[in-house]
Amino acid sequence: MEKVKVGVIGLGNMGASHAKILFDGKVEGAALAAVCDARPEQGEWARDLFGEEVQVFSAIDDFFNDADIDGVLIATPHYSHPELAIRAFENGLHVLCEKPVGVFTKNVRQMNEVAEKSGKVFSLMFNQRTNPLYQKVRDLIQSGELGEIKRTNWTITDWYRPQSYYNSAGWRATWAGEGGGVLLNQSPHQLDLWQWVTGMMPVRVRGFCSFGKYRNIEVEDDVTAYVEYENGATGLFITSIGEAPGTNRFEIVGDRGKVVIEDDQITFWRLRQLESEFNREYTGLFGQPECWKIDVPVTGEATHHQGIMANWADAILNGTELLAPGVEGINSLMISNAVYLSAWTDNWVELPIDEDLFYEMLQEKIQQSTANMKSGVK
Repeated sequence: MEKVKVGVIGLGNMGASHAKILFDGKVEGAALAAVCDARPEQGEWARDLFGEEVQVFSAIDDFFNDADIDGVLIATPHYSHPELAIRAFENGLHVLCEKPVGVFTKNVRQMNEVAEKSGKVFSLMFNQRTNPLYQKVRDLIQSGELGEIKRTNWTITDWYRPQSYYNSAGWRATWAGEGGGVLLNQSPHQLDLWQWVTGMMPVRVRGFCSFGKYRNIEVEDDVTAYVEYENGATGLFITSIGEAPGTNRFEIVGDRGKVVIEDDQITFWRLRQLESEFNREYTGLFGQPECWKIDVPVTGEATHHQGIMANWADAILNGTELLAPGVEGINSLMISNAVYLSAWTDNWVELPIDEDLFYEMLQEKIQQSTANMKSGVK
């Protein structure tokens, strides 16, 4: 295999963009071979743009039966991701899936099991993992430079969305159409980075969600989540679509100082001595460890979606390690599911969550949803 022949399922904003990048030869090791979208206008768009070089399907059954492909890129509505991925694996195809990996962990867990049994390469479009900024912070933590983590705090409120954004499509910001709001639509990248960079998953969560606080929508548009980790550390995740100007500040405090990521820069307030060590040895009243303010250099550029696609293709062709393994998508989804469940039950939620309870409560939300359609495109 010289190049991975890719079939794109879903030609919405993201799917069409991915298809064009592949068709234009911008992804080393991969080429667009087929697309599938049920909407006639999208099929016409694809035929006009790609000509006879690319197979165009309107029915998913025909796509899986007749497309000459090695792998699929799934860019459909959130709910359909696990179902389509499972079907692809069962057809012997590699899978690259858009975020989020799904809406509820119960069927994502099943998808992961099928993926592992298939032996195929499964990646997720967590393109922020290609950002050298977050790679550097992850390295500082994983190498022990920051010491044991004491606290994490991410305020990510620069998602401003006006009411007209939600009015643009009936499936937007509905339980039936998307399965959630700012947590599931805008924040999956940060929820993924939160646990990927630190290497820590919470053990319990207390979530506070406001549903339709700033916009006339049925899902959450403002969230504050407090989490606790196994080592005793705590964390806070704040997100909203109703603040202008918004903030994007990620702060991580460890035994050897504090790292702040803001305005595409990393600042490390590094203690010359571990705080725990200083505390044991110091005998005065108001002293504190010597601290250096360091502007951490970051080299390289984020390759975003193109980089994830190239990494996936390289893993298929050469066995290269995946930057965003698909099976890891359940981690960030577990956090958002826990936040929802905590808000719905007005109580603490331990991880892993009660997946059956979450599914039951989500189904109640879906039944009450104002959405008059249960599908759309990303």
